[in-house]
Amino acid sequence: MTTALTVDVRIKPGDRRALLERDVREGLTKEAKSLPAVWFYDERGSELFDEITRLPEYYPTRAERAILVPYADEIATAAKADTLVELGSGTSEKTRTLLDAMARTGELVRFVPFDVSEEILRDAARDIAAAYGIEVSAVVGDFNRHLDAIPRDGRRLVAFLGSTIGNFTPTQRNRFYVDLDCNMDYEDRLLLGTDLVKPVPRLLAAYDDSAGVTAAFNRNVLSVLNAELGGNFDLDAFEHVAVWNEQERWIEMRLRARTAQTVDLASLDLRVHFEQGETLLTEISAKFTRGQVQDELWEAGFVVDQTWTDPDGDFLLTLARPYC
Repeated sequence: MTTALTVDVRIKPGDRRALLERDVREGLTKEAKSLPAVWFYDERGSELFDEITRLPEYYPTRAERAILVPYADEIATAAKADTLVELGSGTSEKTRTLLDAMARTGELVRFVPFDVSEEILRDAARDIAAAYGIEVSAVVGDFNRHLDAIPRDGRRLVAFLGSTIGNFTPTQRNRFYVDLDCNMDYEDRLLLGTDLVKPVPRLLAAYDDSAGVTAAFNRNVLSVLNAELGGNFDLDAFEHVAVWNEQERWIEMRLRARTAQTVDLASLDLRVHFEQGETLLTEISAKFTRGQVQDELWEAGFVVDQTWTDPDGDFLLTLARPYC
């Protein structure tokens, strides 16, 4: 095989800064304050999330791996793909299970990692290219704007794992699925990872661990605002809260102000007031049923081919294809 590595950068440094400023200004001036979860992930935030995935309370990563390891060959055979596209690829560690399986079919020729972080993406792309001797076409982009930058060569398996889809509202999920469908061909396949609904105490424990790692991860978003926007948030003045929203069927991670306080963001010339007990929504994590996943995909143009779960029935992998 011929090894070739390309990196298509669709997000420039200035774009990221402008997006951060827009999100913070909009999110912190609303009556119900909120921030997109993407701003968790500076270097420290990524380290903390990696630690979270190893916590005993946090089951999703282990559950997804418990599907990928025994069923990767079956998935690769069913997908009949020569190109693996990974959305939100990060370090691409768990993707190697799929790459190995696709390599065993004798069909694998290309890997396309897609992520918002250029530095992490470049490192992962180099590692994969060296390890597998295949073409790697990396895309630094945003799910909402740059799906059309994904190369359309070959028969593609598009993997969106880790239940990242759970961070989207229903409207955002539909838009994402429709955009994805518009950029996929009939022979392409989608492999989607979703966390399934389960008893509420177990869900809450996964997002509010006894060691306090998730709490530190949640408060780290305030460190990002301090560092990048000249903020003066006192992290200790906010407590981590995880709640189950029964109506929406999702976990909400919030930061609750311990006291009334005013925060300045110098770079935005913005002053934000928090009442005592007021919360800032930092993440949602939706949980799904099998039927819900199938219905939402169908509405956006996909038909489900196969599904797999872990032995405990905690997590679902769905293989789907565009139906026209």
